[in-house]
Amino acid sequence: MLVAVPAAQVGAWGSSGHRVIGVVAMQSLPETLPDFLRTPGAASDVGEYSREPDRWKGAGQPHDRERDTAHFIDMDDEGRVMDHRGMTMDQLPRLKSEYDAALTRAGLDVDTAGYLPYAIMDAWQNLERDFAYWRVLNAAETRETDLAKREWYRADRLRREQLILRDIGVLSHYLGDASQPHHTTIHFNGWAGETNPEGFTTSRRTHSAFESEYASRNLNPVIVRASMAPLNVEGFDVKARTASYLNTTLGTVIPFYRLEKDGAFRDVDPRGAEFLNTRLTAGAEQLRDYVVAAWNVSAKSSVGWPAVKVAEVEAGTTDPWTAMVGDD
Repeated sequence: MLVAVPAAQVGAWGSSGHRVIGVVAMQSLPETLPDFLRTPGAASDVGEYSREPDRWKGAGQPHDRERDTAHFIDMDDEGRVMDHRGMTMDQLPRLKSEYDAALTRAGLDVDTAGYLPYAIMDAWQNLERDFAYWRVLNAAETRETDLAKREWYRADRLRREQLILRDIGVLSHYLGDASQPHHTTIHFNGWAGETNPEGFTTSRRTHSAFESEYASRNLNPVIVRASMAPLNVEGFDVKARTASYLNTTLGTVIPFYRLEKDGAFRDVDPRGAEFLNTRLTAGAEQLRDYVVAAWNVSAKSSVGWPAVKVAEVEAGTTDPWTAMVGDD
Protein backbone atom coordinates (compact mmCIF):
# COMPACT_ATOMS: atom_id res chain seq x y z
CA MET A 1 0.00 0.00 0.00
CA LEU A 2 1.49 3.31 -1.05
CA VAL A 3 2.00 6.06 1.47
CA ALA A 4 -0.77 8.59 1.82
CA VAL A 5 0.31 12.18 2.36
CA PRO A 6 -2.70 14.23 3.52
CA ALA A 7 -2.52 17.89 2.61
CA ALA A 8 -2.89 18.87 6.26
CA GLN A 9 0.25 17.00 7.20
CA VAL A 10 2.68 18.06 4.52
CA GLY A 11 5.07 20.96 4.78
CA ALA A 12 8.57 21.55 3.53
CA TRP A 13 10.60 18.94 1.67
CA GLY A 14 11.81 18.05 5.12
CA SER A 15 8.43 16.47 5.86
CA SER A 16 6.51 15.52 2.72
CA GLY A 17 9.39 14.83 0.36
CA HIS A 18 11.56 13.03 2.90
CA ARG A 19 8.62 10.96 4.08
CA VAL A 20 7.79 9.81 0.55
CA ILE A 21 11.41 8.87 -0.20
CA GLY A 22 11.65 6.77 2.95
CA VAL A 23 8.33 4.99 2.55
CA VAL A 24 8.60 4.23 -1.15
CA ALA A 25 12.15 2.91 -0.80
CA MET A 26 11.10 0.57 2.00
CA GLN A 27 8.14 -0.64 -0.04
CA SER A 28 10.57 -1.49 -2.83
CA LEU A 29 13.02 -3.64 -0.86
CA PRO A 30 13.59 -7.13 -2.31
CA GLU A 31 12.63 -10.35 -0.52
CA THR A 32 16.29 -11.09 0.22
CA LEU A 33 16.10 -8.67 3.16
CA PRO A 34 14.65 -9.62 6.58
CA ASP A 35 10.89 -9.76 6.94
CA PHE A 36 10.76 -7.08 9.65
CA LEU A 37 11.92 -4.49 7.09
CA ARG A 38 9.20 -5.33 4.58
CA THR A 39 6.08 -4.49 6.55
CA PRO A 40 3.74 -1.49 6.30
CA GLY A 41 4.75 -0.51 9.83
CA ALA A 42 8.45 -0.50 8.99
CA ALA A 43 7.83 1.65 5.91
CA SER A 44 5.77 4.09 7.94
CA ASP A 45 8.41 4.26 10.69
CA VAL A 46 11.20 4.96 8.21
CA GLY A 47 9.07 7.64 6.58
CA GLU A 48 8.81 9.45 9.89
CA TYR A 49 12.42 8.82 10.91
CA SER A 50 13.45 10.26 7.54
CA ARG A 51 12.49 13.66 8.91
CA GLU A 52 14.60 13.31 12.04
CA PRO A 53 17.77 15.22 11.05
CA ASP A 54 15.62 18.28 10.35
CA ARG A 55 13.87 17.86 13.69
CA TRP A 56 17.21 17.88 15.53
CA LYS A 57 17.67 21.54 14.66
CA GLY A 58 17.55 24.17 17.38
CA ALA A 59 19.34 22.21 20.10
CA GLY A 60 22.05 24.83 20.49
CA GLN A 61 25.81 24.91 19.93
CA PRO A 62 27.92 22.98 19.08
CA HIS A 63 25.12 20.60 18.04
CA ASP A 64 23.50 22.82 15.40
CA ARG A 65 26.64 24.12 13.72
CA GLU A 66 28.10 20.64 13.43
CA ARG A 67 24.93 18.99 12.13
CA ASP A 68 23.30 21.71 10.04
CA THR A 69 26.17 21.63 7.54
CA ALA A 70 25.59 17.90 6.98
CA HIS A 71 22.58 18.63 4.78
CA PHE A 72 24.35 20.11 1.76
CA ILE A 73 27.50 20.35 -0.34
CA ASP A 74 27.90 23.60 -2.26
CA MET A 75 29.55 22.94 -5.63
CA ASP A 76 30.22 25.38 -8.41
CA ASP A 77 29.20 24.83 -12.03
CA GLU A 78 32.34 22.78 -12.66
CA GLY A 79 31.64 20.38 -9.81
CA ARG A 80 34.18 21.77 -7.36
CA VAL A 81 33.39 22.51 -3.73
CA MET A 82 32.60 26.26 -3.57
CA ASP A 83 34.90 27.39 -6.39
CA HIS A 84 38.06 26.56 -8.35
CA ARG A 85 40.00 26.15 -5.09
CA GLY A 86 37.86 23.25 -3.92
CA MET A 87 38.05 19.55 -4.79
CA THR A 88 35.67 17.59 -7.00
CA MET A 89 33.56 14.76 -5.59
CA ASP A 90 36.00 12.24 -7.08
CA GLN A 91 38.80 13.91 -5.13
CA LEU A 92 37.15 13.75 -1.72
CA PRO A 93 39.63 12.72 1.00
CA ARG A 94 38.99 9.54 2.97
CA LEU A 95 38.16 11.37 6.21
CA LYS A 96 35.99 14.39 6.92
CA SER A 97 38.80 15.84 9.05
CA GLU A 98 41.06 15.69 5.98
CA TYR A 99 38.30 17.35 3.92
CA ASP A 100 37.98 20.14 6.49
CA ALA A 101 41.74 20.67 6.54
CA ALA A 102 41.97 20.76 2.74
CA LEU A 103 39.23 23.38 2.48
CA THR A 104 40.85 25.47 5.20
CA ARG A 105 44.21 25.35 3.42
CA ALA A 106 42.47 26.51 0.25
CA GLY A 107 40.96 29.47 2.09
CA LEU A 108 37.41 28.09 2.04
CA ASP A 109 34.94 28.05 4.92
CA VAL A 110 34.09 24.50 5.97
CA ASP A 111 30.71 25.49 7.41
CA THR A 112 29.74 27.33 4.24
CA ALA A 113 30.79 24.43 2.01
CA GLY A 114 28.82 21.68 3.80
CA TYR A 115 29.72 18.02 4.12
CA LEU A 116 26.75 16.05 2.78
CA PRO A 117 28.82 13.25 1.17
CA TYR A 118 30.39 12.39 4.53
CA ALA A 119 27.00 12.42 6.23
CA ILE A 120 25.77 9.89 3.64
CA MET A 121 28.80 7.63 3.94
CA ASP A 122 28.77 7.74 7.73
CA ALA A 123 25.07 6.84 7.86
CA TRP A 124 25.57 3.94 5.43
CA GLN A 125 28.48 2.51 7.40
CA ASN A 126 26.45 2.75 10.59
CA LEU A 127 23.61 0.81 8.94
CA GLU A 128 26.01 -1.90 7.83
CA ARG A 129 27.07 -2.32 11.49
CA ASP A 130 23.40 -2.58 12.47
CA PHE A 131 22.79 -5.33 9.95
CA ALA A 132 25.88 -7.27 10.99
CA TYR A 133 24.74 -7.29 14.62
CA TRP A 134 21.21 -8.26 13.60
CA ARG A 135 22.52 -11.22 11.61
CA VAL A 136 24.50 -12.49 14.61
CA LEU A 137 21.65 -11.99 17.06
CA ASN A 138 19.12 -13.63 14.78
CA ALA A 139 21.30 -16.66 14.10
CA ALA A 140 22.24 -17.08 17.77
CA GLU A 141 18.62 -16.79 18.92
CA THR A 142 17.58 -19.50 16.50
CA ARG A 143 20.22 -21.98 17.68
CA GLU A 144 20.54 -21.18 21.40
CA THR A 145 19.22 -23.93 23.73
CA ASP A 146 19.75 -22.02 27.00
CA LEU A 147 16.41 -20.27 27.56
CA ALA A 148 17.87 -17.29 29.41
CA LYS A 149 20.46 -16.65 26.70
CA ARG A 150 17.87 -17.10 23.97
CA GLU A 151 15.62 -14.50 25.62
CA TRP A 152 18.54 -12.05 25.82
CA TYR A 153 19.29 -12.58 22.12
CA ARG A 154 15.63 -12.04 21.30
CA ALA A 155 15.40 -8.81 23.31
CA ASP A 156 18.62 -7.46 21.81
CA ARG A 157 17.49 -8.38 18.30
CA LEU A 158 14.28 -6.41 18.82
CA ARG A 159 16.25 -3.44 20.10
CA ARG A 160 18.49 -3.68 17.05
CA GLU A 161 15.47 -3.72 14.74
CA GLN A 162 14.30 -0.42 16.16
CA LEU A 163 17.78 1.03 15.74
CA ILE A 164 17.89 -0.21 12.15
CA LEU A 165 14.64 1.55 11.24
CA ARG A 166 15.83 4.76 12.84
CA ASP A 167 19.23 4.55 11.16
CA ILE A 168 17.66 3.86 7.76
CA GLY A 169 15.62 6.99 8.36
CA VAL A 170 18.74 9.06 8.97
CA LEU A 171 20.35 7.66 5.83
CA SER A 172 17.12 8.37 3.97
CA HIS A 173 17.22 11.99 5.02
CA TYR A 174 20.69 12.65 3.71
CA LEU A 175 20.10 10.73 0.48
CA GLY A 176 16.90 12.75 0.12
CA ASP A 177 18.82 15.98 0.60
CA ALA A 178 21.21 14.79 -2.11
CA SER A 179 18.33 14.38 -4.56
CA GLN A 180 17.33 18.05 -4.21
CA PRO A 181 19.32 20.23 -6.66
CA HIS A 182 19.62 23.15 -4.25
CA HIS A 183 21.50 20.99 -1.74
CA THR A 184 24.39 20.42 -4.16
CA THR A 185 25.13 23.88 -5.48
CA ILE A 186 26.35 27.39 -4.73
CA HIS A 187 23.11 28.46 -6.43
CA PHE A 188 21.14 27.12 -3.47
CA ASN A 189 18.78 30.07 -3.15
CA GLY A 190 18.58 31.87 -6.45
CA TRP A 191 21.39 32.11 -8.98
CA ALA A 192 24.66 33.21 -7.35
CA GLY A 193 28.00 34.40 -8.63
CA GLU A 194 29.30 37.29 -10.67
CA THR A 195 27.76 36.15 -13.96
CA ASN A 196 24.23 35.10 -14.86
CA PRO A 197 24.30 34.64 -18.64
CA GLU A 198 20.82 33.09 -18.91
CA GLY A 199 19.16 35.59 -16.62
CA PHE A 200 18.03 33.08 -13.99
CA THR A 201 16.08 34.18 -10.94
CA THR A 202 18.01 35.53 -7.98
CA SER A 203 15.04 35.38 -5.63
CA ARG A 204 15.94 34.25 -2.12
CA ARG A 205 12.67 32.30 -2.01
CA THR A 206 13.65 29.98 -4.86
CA HIS A 207 14.76 27.12 -2.62
CA SER A 208 11.89 27.15 -0.15
CA ALA A 209 9.22 27.77 -2.78
CA PHE A 210 10.27 24.63 -4.65
CA GLU A 211 10.74 22.23 -1.76
CA SER A 212 7.85 23.43 0.38
CA GLU A 213 4.73 24.92 -1.19
CA TYR A 214 5.31 23.44 -4.62
CA ALA A 215 6.48 20.01 -3.47
CA SER A 216 3.64 19.55 -1.01
CA ARG A 217 1.08 20.17 -3.74
CA ASN A 218 2.68 18.20 -6.56
CA LEU A 219 4.56 15.17 -5.21
CA ASN A 220 3.00 11.86 -6.20
CA PRO A 221 4.10 8.66 -4.38
CA VAL A 222 2.44 6.46 -6.99
CA ILE A 223 4.50 8.03 -9.76
CA VAL A 224 7.66 7.87 -7.65
CA ARG A 225 7.35 4.16 -7.02
CA ALA A 226 6.32 3.32 -10.59
CA SER A 227 9.28 5.26 -11.98
CA MET A 228 12.02 3.57 -9.96
CA ALA A 229 14.82 1.90 -11.90
CA PRO A 230 15.79 -1.71 -11.13
CA LEU A 231 17.99 -2.47 -8.14
CA ASN A 232 21.62 -1.49 -8.81
CA VAL A 233 24.11 -2.75 -6.21
CA GLU A 234 26.60 -4.66 -8.37
CA GLY A 235 30.12 -3.63 -7.33
CA PHE A 236 28.71 -1.12 -4.85
CA ASP A 237 31.36 1.21 -3.41
CA VAL A 238 29.86 3.78 -1.07
CA LYS A 239 32.37 6.55 -1.80
CA ALA A 240 32.17 6.18 -5.58
CA ARG A 241 28.38 5.83 -5.56
CA THR A 242 27.96 8.89 -3.36
CA ALA A 243 30.22 11.00 -5.58
CA SER A 244 28.37 9.88 -8.71
CA TYR A 245 24.98 10.55 -7.16
CA LEU A 246 25.88 14.06 -6.06
CA ASN A 247 27.36 14.88 -9.46
CA THR A 248 24.18 13.64 -11.13
CA THR A 249 22.04 15.87 -8.93
CA LEU A 250 24.34 18.82 -9.59
CA GLY A 251 23.61 18.24 -13.26
CA THR A 252 19.95 19.06 -12.62
CA VAL A 253 20.63 22.55 -11.24
CA ILE A 254 20.68 24.41 -14.54
CA PRO A 255 17.67 22.44 -15.87
CA PHE A 256 15.82 23.48 -12.70
CA TYR A 257 16.60 27.15 -13.24
CA ARG A 258 15.63 26.95 -16.90
CA LEU A 259 12.30 25.40 -15.95
CA GLU A 260 11.77 28.04 -13.27
CA LYS A 261 12.51 30.82 -15.75
CA ASP A 262 10.02 29.28 -18.18
CA GLY A 263 7.27 29.19 -15.54
CA ALA A 264 7.19 25.39 -15.21
CA PHE A 265 6.74 25.46 -11.45
CA ARG A 266 3.21 26.73 -11.68
CA ASP A 267 0.75 24.01 -10.75
CA VAL A 268 -0.87 23.98 -14.18
CA ASP A 269 2.41 23.04 -15.90
CA PRO A 270 3.19 19.29 -15.88
CA ARG A 271 6.89 19.85 -16.54
CA GLY A 272 7.51 21.08 -13.02
CA ALA A 273 5.70 18.16 -11.41
CA GLU A 274 7.66 15.74 -13.59
CA PHE A 275 10.94 17.32 -12.51
CA LEU A 276 9.95 17.18 -8.84
CA ASN A 277 8.84 13.55 -8.88
CA THR A 278 11.91 12.53 -10.85
CA ARG A 279 14.11 13.97 -8.11
CA LEU A 280 12.11 12.18 -5.41
CA THR A 281 12.41 8.97 -7.42
CA ALA A 282 16.18 9.39 -7.50
CA GLY A 283 16.23 9.65 -3.70
CA ALA A 284 14.04 6.55 -3.25
CA GLU A 285 16.14 4.54 -5.72
CA GLN A 286 19.34 5.41 -3.92
CA LEU A 287 17.93 4.63 -0.48
CA ARG A 288 16.73 1.22 -1.63
CA ASP A 289 20.13 0.47 -3.17
CA TYR A 290 22.13 1.73 -0.18
CA VAL A 291 20.03 -0.38 2.22
CA VAL A 292 20.42 -3.52 0.13
CA ALA A 293 24.15 -2.91 -0.29
CA ALA A 294 24.59 -2.48 3.48
CA TRP A 295 22.74 -5.76 4.05
CA ASN A 296 24.90 -7.57 1.51
CA VAL A 297 28.19 -6.24 2.90
CA SER A 298 27.18 -7.10 6.48
CA ALA A 299 27.34 -10.83 5.67
CA LYS A 300 31.14 -10.57 5.42
CA SER A 301 31.65 -8.46 8.54
CA SER A 302 32.95 -9.10 12.03
CA VAL A 303 31.27 -7.60 15.09
CA GLY A 304 31.44 -7.58 18.88
CA TRP A 305 34.36 -7.91 21.27
CA PRO A 306 36.20 -10.18 21.00
CA ALA A 307 35.15 -9.98 17.37
CA VAL A 308 33.24 -12.80 15.74
CA LYS A 309 32.70 -13.31 12.03
CA VAL A 310 29.10 -12.97 10.96
CA ALA A 311 29.44 -15.81 8.45
CA GLU A 312 30.75 -18.20 11.12
CA VAL A 313 27.90 -17.38 13.51
CA GLU A 314 25.33 -17.82 10.76
CA ALA A 315 26.94 -21.16 9.86
CA GLY A 316 26.77 -22.29 13.49
CA THR A 317 30.53 -22.73 13.92
CA THR A 318 31.08 -19.87 16.39
CA ASP A 319 29.33 -19.06 19.68
CA PRO A 320 28.90 -15.24 19.85
CA TRP A 321 27.69 -15.00 23.45
CA THR A 322 30.72 -13.27 24.96
CA ALA A 323 31.13 -11.03 21.91
CA MET A 324 27.54 -9.86 22.18
CA VAL A 325 27.11 -9.56 25.96
CA GLY A 326 30.68 -8.54 26.85
CA ASP A 327 33.24 -10.23 29.06
CA ASP A 328 33.38 -7.59 31.82
